[in-house]
Amino acid sequence: MVLFERDNEIYRDRDALREDYQPDELVGRDEELQTYQAALQPVINGEQPNNIFLYGKTGVGKTAATKYLLSHLREDAAQYDDIDLSVIFLNCDGLTSSYQIATRLVNSLRSEANQISTTGYPLASVYEMLWEDLDARGGTVLVVLDEIDHVNDDSILYQLPRARANGDLETAKVGLIGISNDFSFRDDLSPKVKSSLCEQEIHFPAYNAENLRAILEQRGDVAFHDDVLSDEVIPLCAAYGAKDAGDARQSIDLLMKAGDLARDEETSVVTEEHVRRGRRALERGRIKEGINGLTEHGHLVLYALLTLDLDGEAPVRSRDVRPRYTRFAELANRDPLVPRRMRDHLSELAMLGIVSVSERNEGRRGGTYREYALDMDVELILSAMMETVELVGVHDSIASYVEEDDADGSPTLEDFTEV
Repeated sequence: MVLFERDNEIYRDRDALREDYQPDELVGRDEELQTYQAALQPVINGEQPNNIFLYGKTGVGKTAATKYLLSHLREDAAQYDDIDLSVIFLNCDGLTSSYQIATRLVNSLRSEANQISTTGYPLASVYEMLWEDLDARGGTVLVVLDEIDHVNDDSILYQLPRARANGDLETAKVGLIGISNDFSFRDDLSPKVKSSLCEQEIHFPAYNAENLRAILEQRGDVAFHDDVLSDEVIPLCAAYGAKDAGDARQSIDLLMKAGDLARDEETSVVTEEHVRRGRRALERGRIKEGINGLTEHGHLVLYALLTLDLDGEAPVRSRDVRPRYTRFAELANRDPLVPRRMRDHLSELAMLGIVSVSERNEGRRGGTYREYALDMDVELILSAMMETVELVGVHDSIASYVEEDDADGSPTLEDFTEV
């Protein structure tokens, strides 16, 4: 008996909706691509490359634009005999120190038989090996550090851009491309690093609904058979994406989830209802994953912000979150964090897309500050953090969302697991 048979009724090429798919053309980023291309032009001219810093929220095309342009740059550079271009792409997720990045770069330049250990060397020795290996490679070397905001010290961000000026490199021309999802990351860099790394800065703003619609239409034409998507599917996916911080990845994932639901039900058309149900499923999974990864104090900060939002006090400054967070920490028998560490948790929540953050500028007297607000469905958030609610107690603002368990009196939520 055959258990698995190919099902090609919905999809023509489902892989076109995956994260690693590289379209022939990037849509919705004309201005940024033009600026980025100009910043890379010195490579083709045989000159010392610029150091480039890209920043913007997750899913706004920073990495996709980098891969797209560098792919074309390599192809075009191959036409010139006097250009020897190498690209080293390193994702810094999971790497927290300049030492870890430096050893990874050394190993990326060496053969498998000549790799070095990722521990045990003085940092200065690793840098010496890196300069030697880069000069041995020669030519132009572009080092791309994606998610650079994971790095806790900025030594490598100073050393790499200035290696040639400091006399560490003789033959290799090195350019650094840093990509950050955290708007505040560059603000925390030391002045000497800013002047080197941020030689060319490119901000990628959130996609709007029109941008997202163009992206989804491009992917949908490749991924789905003709007449499979009903007319409202792509506009609805784009509208949800624009609402969810302009994240193209989330919009594409939603389109694929809707297609999967239609395929699972053996229907011939993807409908608006598939999109709505797909969004609930994806949001639930994303929120639970993000919240489950938070520390206990991260949960307490989120609970404080959630209750302030429901009390109608959001958007709210971090200094106004602190009293409620402190009270919740005391109720949980935990020592409250200092204000700066509490703000770090707010930044993490913003990076996860669970809360929104906006910049306010009240001039010289009021200064610049940030305000935070809830950016996700209350019930979905509560369903992922009931342990914290049980630890602290049910705040009045969430009482309508929580019911008492007849058996032991502990708070419970209704079941939100249905698609």
